Amino acid sequence: MFEYTIIHWVTFLAAAALLNLSPGPDIAFILGQTLRNGRQHGFAAMLGIWTGAALHVAIAAVGLSAILATSALAFSIVKWVGAAYLIWLGIRMLLSRGGSLVPSEGVSHQRIHSIYWQGVLVAALNPKVAVFFLAFLPQFVVEGAGPAWAQLLLHGSLIIVVAAFIEPPLVMLGSKLGDFLRQNQRVGLWMDRGLGALFVALGVRLAASTR
Repeated sequence: MFEYTIIHWVTFLAAAALLNLSPGPDIAFILGQTLRNGRQHGFAAMLGIWTGAALHVAIAAVGLSAILATSALAFSIVKWVGAAYLIWLGIRMLLSRGGSLVPSEGVSHQRIHSIYWQGVLVAALNPKVAVFFLAFLPQFVVEGAGPAWAQLLLHGSLIIVVAAFIEPPLVMLGSKLGDFLRQNQRVGLWMDRGLGALFVALGVRLAASTR
């Protein structure tokens, strides 16, 4: 079971790395929370995104993602809910007066918990991720290597494992930059404005997207 060639693994891991490096709501949310609130909040956002991604992997493994790929209504519902959530997050940042920017040592466990669940929703409410997994993962299912659902689950989980090598360093670097920016309240305020505008733009782009 799970016997693959070297070429298979090189191709898959290269694609997984590129996937995790590509810009989108997930990376924007992780780096945004890191810059605004510090390293621990960035890691909370990252874990939330991973949880949402794991949900998509599980759904793809049991075939439910096909509903989003084939049902225009289901895709539209999830798309509009996800877009509305991103825009809502962006508007909150745009209306912020900079008070959300907190020193790295002033960590609220309640806020970390909140950011974690925000990350889960950012990833889980993006239907394009579900459709992508449904289109991407089956390409690496090899006949005779094991049950299809198990191979889908394995490769989907490994995408998150690859993220564990890429995203933590980004959080650490973002934390250093955020520490510098938070020393200046005016810079912090405009950082909130910029991130808010980015999330609104991502929400609008998701709303305008098609399968």
